[in-house]
Amino acid sequence: MDDTNPQASTDPRAARNAADAPLRENVRRIGATVGEMLAEQQGPAFLGGVETVRTTAIRRREGTANAEELSRLLSGLPVVQAEWLTRAFSTYFQGVNIAERVHRIRRRRDYERAGAGAQPDSLLHALSQLKAAGVSARELLLWLNRLDVEPVFTAHPTEAVRGSILEKEQQIVRCLVNEFDPSLTPPERAADWGRLRMSLTASWQTRETAAARPTVQDECDHVGFYLGGAIYNIVPAFFEAFEDAIRSVYGTEVEMPRILRFGSWVGGDMDGNPNVGADTIADTLRSQRARILERYAAEVGELSDTLSQTADRVDVAGEMVRRTAAYKVLLPEAGAALKPRHADMPYRLFLSLVRARLRATARDADGGYENAESFRADIELVAESLLAGKGLNAGWYSVRRLLWRVRIFGFHLARLDCRQDSRIHSKAVAALIGDAGWPELDGDAQADSVRAYAGGSAAFKASDDPVTVRCAAVFTTLADSIQRYGKEAIGLYIISMAQRAADVLAVLALARHGGMVDALGQVPLDIAPLFETVDDLRAGPDTLRALFADPVYRAHLTARGDRQAVMLGYSDSGKDGGTVASRWGLQRAQVELLEAAQAYGIKLKFFHGRGGSASRGGGKITPALMSSPRGSVAGSLRVTEQGEVIHRKYGIRALALRSLEQMVGATLRASLRPRVPEAREAEWREAMTAISAHSRTAYRAFVDAPDFVDYFRTATPIDVIEKMTLGSRPSRRGTMVGVESLRAIPWVFAWTQCRSGITAWYGMGAGLERAAQEFGEDRLFQMARDWAFFRVMLDDTDMILAKCDLDIAERFSRLSGGLHARFFPMIAAEFERTRHWVLKLRGEETLLASEPRLAESIRVRNPYVDPISFLQVDLLARWRASGSSDEALMNALVATVNGVAQGLQNTG
Repeated sequence: MDDTNPQASTDPRAARNAADAPLRENVRRIGATVGEMLAEQQGPAFLGGVETVRTTAIRRREGTANAEELSRLLSGLPVVQAEWLTRAFSTYFQGVNIAERVHRIRRRRDYERAGAGAQPDSLLHALSQLKAAGVSARELLLWLNRLDVEPVFTAHPTEAVRGSILEKEQQIVRCLVNEFDPSLTPPERAADWGRLRMSLTASWQTRETAAARPTVQDECDHVGFYLGGAIYNIVPAFFEAFEDAIRSVYGTEVEMPRILRFGSWVGGDMDGNPNVGADTIADTLRSQRARILERYAAEVGELSDTLSQTADRVDVAGEMVRRTAAYKVLLPEAGAALKPRHADMPYRLFLSLVRARLRATARDADGGYENAESFRADIELVAESLLAGKGLNAGWYSVRRLLWRVRIFGFHLARLDCRQDSRIHSKAVAALIGDAGWPELDGDAQADSVRAYAGGSAAFKASDDPVTVRCAAVFTTLADSIQRYGKEAIGLYIISMAQRAADVLAVLALARHGGMVDALGQVPLDIAPLFETVDDLRAGPDTLRALFADPVYRAHLTARGDRQAVMLGYSDSGKDGGTVASRWGLQRAQVELLEAAQAYGIKLKFFHGRGGSASRGGGKITPALMSSPRGSVAGSLRVTEQGEVIHRKYGIRALALRSLEQMVGATLRASLRPRVPEAREAEWREAMTAISAHSRTAYRAFVDAPDFVDYFRTATPIDVIEKMTLGSRPSRRGTMVGVESLRAIPWVFAWTQCRSGITAWYGMGAGLERAAQEFGEDRLFQMARDWAFFRVMLDDTDMILAKCDLDIAERFSRLSGGLHARFFPMIAAEFERTRHWVLKLRGEETLLASEPRLAESIRVRNPYVDPISFLQVDLLARWRASGSSDEALMNALVATVNGVAQGLQNTG
C-alpha cells in the first residue's frame, strides 16, 4: 500500500484488503498444498475430478452453470469415490479454518505493532470505554472483587473433530504462526510448509471419527485437551494483560483477585445419559486431579531448573530451609535422591521435594499434599524468598505464573457440575415414600410431603428401587468428593425440566438421603433449577417465590450465603417455541426472576446454557451481554462452552487468551455501565411481546402440523446423525413422537446440515410482519436502530440467513416424497419473509452488508461446501433405499456430515 495516497489510508475496503492479504496468500498456498497431497495420495486423475467439481460449483454460484450440471457430476458415484471426494473438500476446510484462526492472531499483533489503539473487545478497550464513561479506579477495583467469570465446558454430541486430528492441527498452527517471523530463512520456511503438508497428509490418512462411540472418559480427555493445554498455558498471560491494561488506563497497580475459574459437565451430566452416574463422577474428578497434578509437577520441575541460585550468592527465607529439612524426613526416598552437587542450591532442593510431594499426592501416598492451599503456600514461600533476595527478575515472574494457575485450577482443574432430570428425582422420591402417585400430585402437595425430608426432621427408609439406589449413590459420591478434593471441586447440581418448588426440595431431600450433610447438618450443595421451555421460563418467577418462601429451603439458602443460581435453557426453549419466542422469553425471565429474588433479599446468579448456533443462544459475547437486562450480569458470568465452539475459541493459545479477554471485558462493561434506561422501552416491549407471540404461533403451526415428524426424519439427515459415534449420550429421549422428544443439539444439527437452518429464523418473518401491521413500521425501525436486544437478534439472523441455501434445502426436502409439497413451500415462504424484514429493518440490500469479512468467507467457502451437500443428498437416498444398513454408504455419509460442519463452522 502507498502510504502517501490518502485514498489508500482512508478507504476501509482497501485497508481491509491489505490487512487480509497474508490470509489470502496462506489460503492459496494451503489450497495448492492440498492439491499436491491429493495427487500424491489418490492420483492426478482424482485431483482433476476434484477440480472439475470445484469449478462447476463456482460457476453455479456465479450463475453460469445450473444445479443439475453439478448434480450430474456427483450423482451415483461409487461410494468410495464419493467419500474420497467429500474428504478432499473437508481437508481444504481443515486448512482454511486454521488459517483464518491464525489470521486473527496476526490482526491482533498488527494492532499492537501499529500502536493504533486498543483492539476492539480487548481488556484495554473495555477499560478505556469504562474510564470514558466515568468509572473511577476505586469503582473499578471494588467491582474486580465481585467479578466471577466461569466458562463451563460440556460434551457435545455433534463435535466433529477427534483428538488425533486436533494434535495435527496444532502442528499446522505452529507452522502458520512461524510465518509471522521475518527472520526465518527460506529453508526454514520451506521446512515449516513441509511439516504442514505432513500434518495434512497424516490427517488424510486418519479416519475423522472414531469407530466406536466415545466413552465418558473419552469426553473427559477431550475437554482436558483444552483445559490442561491451551487454557492452562495462557491463564497467567491473561492476568498479566489485565494488570497491564489497568496500569495503562488508570495508572494504578493492583493485586488481581481471582476473577476467573472453569467448570465442566463431562462426567456429571446424567440427564438422559445412562452412561453417567456416581462412577463417572468419581472417575472424572480423579482424572481431572491427575491431569492438573501432572502439569504442576512438570512446571515445578522447570522452576527447579530455572532457580539455580546458590547459597553463597543469595539469602533465602529461613522457613524454606526448615521446610526443606522437614520434607527430607517426610519423603526419605526423595530426600536421598537429591544430588550432592545441588546441595548449595536451596531453591532447586526445595522445589525438587515439592515436586516429590505432588507426585505422592497423585499416588495418594504418604507425604502428599492435603490440599491445593498447602501446595500454594509452598510456592508463595518461594516467591516471597525471591523478592526478599532481589530475585524479581531472577525467576519471580515465573513463580507468580504458577501461583496464578494454582489459584485458578486448584487440585481439581475445573468444577464439576451434575445434572439430572426432575422426573428421575420424582421417581426416586415416590419409591422412598412408598407412593407411586407422588409424581402426579400438584406442586403444593408434593412440597408438603417432601419438606420434612428436605429439612432433615424426617428420614427416608431404605429402598432397593434401582432409580433410588442410583440417585443415592450420586449424592454419596459428591459428599465423598468434597472431603477428598475440596468444596471447589463441585459446582452446581442442575435440575432439568424444573417446573415447581418441589423439584428443588426433592433434590435437597435426596441429598440428605445420600449422606451429603456437613457437620452443621446442612447440605453443602448449590442447587440450580433449569428453566428450559418457554412456559417454564414464564413460570420461573413463581417457582422461585415459592422456594424463597419455603422455610426449609430458605434455611438452606441462608447456609449458602443467600445466593441462588438459576440456569436458563436456550436450547429447549428455542426448540419449543422458536428462536424469537425463546430470546424474548429469556430476556423477560431474567427481569422477572431478578425481581423475585430481590424481594426476598436473595442474590441471583444466572447460568446461561448457550450453544454454538444462534438458535441455541450462540453468537458474539460482547453484544449479547451488553443487550442483556440491566442488573442481570452484576459481575457474574457463567456460560456453557460446547463442541466446535470450544475448538474455535480455545484450541489455539492466542485465541484462548482473546476469548477470555472478550468474556471478562464484556462482563465488566455490562456490570459497571449497563445500557441506560430508555423511555421508549415500554412501547418496544409491547411490540416485542407481539412479535414473539406471532412468531411462536407460526413456528408451532409448522412443527405441530400432521406428519411433521415424518417430514423431519426424511428431509434431514437426522437418521445418520443418530447413528454417528459422536457422543456418549443418546440423541433422543425414547421414541420420537414430536420435537419435544428430540434433544436440541441434534435437532439444530440436522437442519443446519440440510442448509436451511430453520431453527434460527423460522417464525421471525411472520412475527415481524404482524407487528408491523399492529404497531407500524416506524416502531420496528426505532427498535432496530436504538434497542440493543432487537438489533443483536437481527444481526444474528442476518448471519444465519447468509449461510442458508434453499436450493440445496429443497433437494433434501424432496427426499420426503409427497410431504415435500406440503412442507417446503412453508419453509421457502417464511425464509423469504424473514429475509425481507431483516434487510428492511437493517436498511441493507444484501445479507451481511455490514460484515464484509464474514460475507467474503462464506462466499469463498460455498463452492466447496455445496458439492458435499449434493453428495449427501445422493448418498442419503441410496442409504435409505438399502434399508439404512450399508456400512460403506454410512461411512461416506459421516464424511459428508463432518465436511458440512467444517465448511459452515456451525453444528448444534
